[in-house]
Amino acid sequence: MDCIDIRQIGTHLNKEVCLKGWVYNLRSSGQIFFLQLRDGTGTIQAVANKAEMAEGGFERCSKVTQESSVKLTGKVVSEKRSPSGFELHVNDITIIHRAEEYPIAKKEHGIEFLLDNRHLWIRSSKQAAILIIRDQVIWSMRSFFREKGFILTDTPILTPTSCEGTTTLFSTDYFGQTAYLAQSGQLYLEALAASLGKVYDFGPTFRAEKSKTRRHLMEFWMLDAEAAFMEHEESLKLQEELICRIAGDVVRNCEKELTILGRPLEPLKNITAPFPRLTYDEAVEWLMKNGSDIKSGDDLGADDETLLSNHHKKPVFITNFPTAIKAFYMKPLPDNPERVLCADLLAPEGYGEIIGGSQRIDDLALLKKRFVEQKLPVEPFEWYLDLRRYGSFPHSGFGVGLERVVTWMCKLDHVREAIPFPRLLNRLKP
Repeated sequence: MDCIDIRQIGTHLNKEVCLKGWVYNLRSSGQIFFLQLRDGTGTIQAVANKAEMAEGGFERCSKVTQESSVKLTGKVVSEKRSPSGFELHVNDITIIHRAEEYPIAKKEHGIEFLLDNRHLWIRSSKQAAILIIRDQVIWSMRSFFREKGFILTDTPILTPTSCEGTTTLFSTDYFGQTAYLAQSGQLYLEALAASLGKVYDFGPTFRAEKSKTRRHLMEFWMLDAEAAFMEHEESLKLQEELICRIAGDVVRNCEKELTILGRPLEPLKNITAPFPRLTYDEAVEWLMKNGSDIKSGDDLGADDETLLSNHHKKPVFITNFPTAIKAFYMKPLPDNPERVLCADLLAPEGYGEIIGGSQRIDDLALLKKRFVEQKLPVEPFEWYLDLRRYGSFPHSGFGVGLERVVTWMCKLDHVREAIPFPRLLNRLKP
């Protein structure tokens, strides 16, 4: 008999099936064993009645331990009290591997213990639910950009220079040269946009920020998008559509997982365009009136983002940051060179920045001037300047932090649970 996935169980009512998986919980009432089985596609209660078991089957049940891998055969029956609506009446069991005493007990554990055992913690129902929602967010983003005509491209992970300065990059020796782990594929995407028009990449990026906030990882996944001839306003509209698509897909396809996490659905259902906007100056003025010690010219801190995003029920754009605190490639406002055509998108409910983007400088002379102002070496960027020498064009783009979006979708307390194996300031393993 071929085994089926637990998610297929509803199509086999009153039929005998075979299931393979792990026993994540079990109890006995003398003549009956109740086994909670999971296989990655779902969970089901399996009832092993001694009177209905094959010879030796009930004795084998008594040897099962938490997280043992097993093969069960039995009949699928309707059970209204079960979350799935079904349960399995077992007639035989094969123990594939009898697990040793499982270190994660049915009690509260400290976060450091759980992170030390992350390779086991991800088996829990809540952690599995987060990873399923992460998968949905990834496919929503990929599907969205494909439908919009963007081409998926791959940009280097090892780079000779940085995108926004080298102070927060991991460096490594590259056959006698210094190379850096990429913090963004943006500069390379600008080159690819001149070939393919609308492009995006999606992969791991690295920031050597000595930060312990709930929003920071040393290694995280980011989607960067870039489009030729896309102006700043068009970019903001595209970002709105993307976030609405993600929220809608998660609500539609992951209700079970959101319920496991205790995540209310209504805030996500309310994510509709257009999103509110504040200029940087308006945001600073509001923050100063509401308890922040920010000063004009300062970048927004995590606490500032929290204040702003708690004040809105939808994501909010903060636009037109000061030129002095933003990256060299951002295009200034036509009527105010002290501000740039950029935006950070803050998720509501206190989650802060999930997207950062801008229109790029397309004028060679102005870009060279930025290099002088920010004391950047020109030689490593000569290839980048070539993009302005040979058929320059207006273009815009943005980067989306996957784990930050997942953290918000799942309403998590910390971004470390939004990635299978987090890399934190004090953690490189497992």
